Amino acid sequence: MGEQAGGVRIAADGLGIKGPRGWAVRGISVDAEPGALVAVEGPSGSGRTCLLLALTGRMKVSEGTAAVGDARLPKQMAAVRGISALAHVPGVNDLDPALTVGEHLRERALLQRRFGASLRGLLRPRGERAAEAQRRVDAALEAAGLDLEALPKGPRTAVRDLERLEALRLSIALALVGGPRLLGVDDADLKLSDGEREEVRALLRSLADAGTTVVAVFGEAPEGAVRVSTTQSHDDRAAGDDRPDEQDQPDEADQTGQADQPDEAEKAGEPDPEDRADRANRPDEQDRPDEADQGEEKADAIAETGRA
Repeated sequence: MGEQAGGVRIAADGLGIKGPRGWAVRGISVDAEPGALVAVEGPSGSGRTCLLLALTGRMKVSEGTAAVGDARLPKQMAAVRGISALAHVPGVNDLDPALTVGEHLRERALLQRRFGASLRGLLRPRGERAAEAQRRVDAALEAAGLDLEALPKGPRTAVRDLERLEALRLSIALALVGGPRLLGVDDADLKLSDGEREEVRALLRSLADAGTTVVAVFGEAPEGAVRVSTTQSHDDRAAGDDRPDEQDQPDEADQTGQADQPDEAEKAGEPDPEDRADRANRPDEQDRPDEADQGEEKADAIAETGRA
């Protein structure tokens, strides 16, 4: 469907991705031949999407080695992006619910003609370029299994009116317009019936069999796929979260019971801080005048007043 032919090999060893909140995944190894279906599986929140974005050049690799075709990650992320495409990654390339299916396809074809074509292709007559764009769209729709005439309003059907499976097929078709050698699909079987899940698995297998390397996030990996699990990374992070912090651990004095024992000052009868505070607010005994001083003061007062 494009100038580039065939999928790419994916090889990764000890791959790790770290974000602002810590490690998303660590210790991931992948070895997939060109045209393979790579199934990323694991619990929700285990870094599946991060791994998908990293393997397609959209997120930086923090540790380990990874190669996608002839490109090495993370230094050649741009090269990986140039041969890959994303389909249905929520929060990254969501479909616009207000646009129709036809509008999405025309927009994608225009972007491909403007930014995806070679310089020689841009110099071709407008009619030839339009015909080439339509050929790409038709081939992508056929590969994605989306029949526009079967939609409620044909190409004028709004995205908000599509079923979940139809929206997924449209997203895949849009990604295939550029003829990628690597296709990434997130949540490939989310919120689908058993029959629909099998349809998606068959679709992605067919794309892989046609030569495109496919990396897809599954709740349950299909048979025959190259499995990549993020479960271990998730379990390691969960175990780390359950460990008590250093500040929560008792110090050595508490562990030996010394913190509960009275110190030397208390053994010697030293009053506690509250008693010392009360005494500080009261006049000290040495500051109080004794009886001799009081007698002298009275004598001086009588002399000054002249009273006998």
